[in-house]
Amino acid sequence: MTTSTRGTKIPAVLVLEDGRTFRGRAYGAVGETFGEAVFSTGMTGYQETLTDPSYHRQVVVMTAPHVGNTGVNDEDDESQRIWVAGYVVRDPARTPSNWRAKRSLDEQLVAQGVVGISGIDTRALTRHLRERGAMRVGIFSGDALPYEGTMLAKVRQAPEMAGADLSAQVATKETYVVPAIGEKRFTVAAVDLGIKGMTPQRMAERGIEVHVLPATATAEDVYAVGPDGVFFSNGPGDPATADGPVAVMQEVLQRKTPLFGICFGNQILGRALGFGTFKLKYGHRGINQPVQDRTTGKVEVTAHNHGFAVDAPLDKVSDTPYGRAEVTHVCLNDNVVEGLHLLDQPAFSVQYHPEAAAGPHDAAYLFDRFVQLMEGQRA
Repeated sequence: MTTSTRGTKIPAVLVLEDGRTFRGRAYGAVGETFGEAVFSTGMTGYQETLTDPSYHRQVVVMTAPHVGNTGVNDEDDESQRIWVAGYVVRDPARTPSNWRAKRSLDEQLVAQGVVGISGIDTRALTRHLRERGAMRVGIFSGDALPYEGTMLAKVRQAPEMAGADLSAQVATKETYVVPAIGEKRFTVAAVDLGIKGMTPQRMAERGIEVHVLPATATAEDVYAVGPDGVFFSNGPGDPATADGPVAVMQEVLQRKTPLFGICFGNQILGRALGFGTFKLKYGHRGINQPVQDRTTGKVEVTAHNHGFAVDAPLDKVSDTPYGRAEVTHVCLNDNVVEGLHLLDQPAFSVQYHPEAAAGPHDAAYLFDRFVQLMEGQRA
């Protein structure tokens, strides 16, 4: 339950599951909320972060000290709502200033019932999460504060992200179509595991008609649209729980239909090929992560939002039930697998977000690579 008291300095408390506590002021809605504490290193793009379905059930800590400077507009949302479970900032903007702004960030958080906290040392909190790892957290303000003795117990009762099956909670319930821009060249079936709005837009710009299907779609649903290619999107939760999407992807691989996956879709491909997945200590989130494309040697600055990764060998070709596979991309910070492809059929994936919302644009070529796979298959 949340209430709003915009403009006042209501005390708030953030409590981590290991007992570390930070005190600040309520920001956004007032009440209590729980989730997994993670940090985002982007200096901009907070509106796209908030509305990214991959952040479902996560409390996002912004490492940039000033947040909300450009307010909120009606064009940059990546879905129909804010998905973060809570929001943590150091110095929120007092007054937004941007020609596209329609309202302040605080007003948007209040309107959607998102409990947040401001005025805390987000640098110290980020360092703590880097050292100890992502963990459960609670934010408490207003009527929740008198019960301070129970806060830690409540945090520790909250569900963990490991083992969480969340994609169906954020995905579309009904299939919808994003038409091609200009001449239609291809049809793609996109399995929505938490898709961002810019992703089908990037495909539409390349002449692709995109049929966005629910996370629960079957192989029959996928092939009912007559696809030239199949796409698996980003999304929240533990890929170890995604048996349904894995089975659909295996059917796509058996039929050798051109396939592209990003983020959660990359983890699904890893599982479909027989690799394991594992939870990262604190994950990759933000718009400034360096990744090397091993097929070209190029280093790209990329957007990330993931707490799990594929456990695949970096330096050898692996035999799978669907042909030979290899790692194509790797994070230069920690050598985490950031991309896979099959050598014997048209299928590839990346762990990051090439749709460039909120940026950067280094990886837009991946959508062209998908188009090339479909052109090759058609030829």
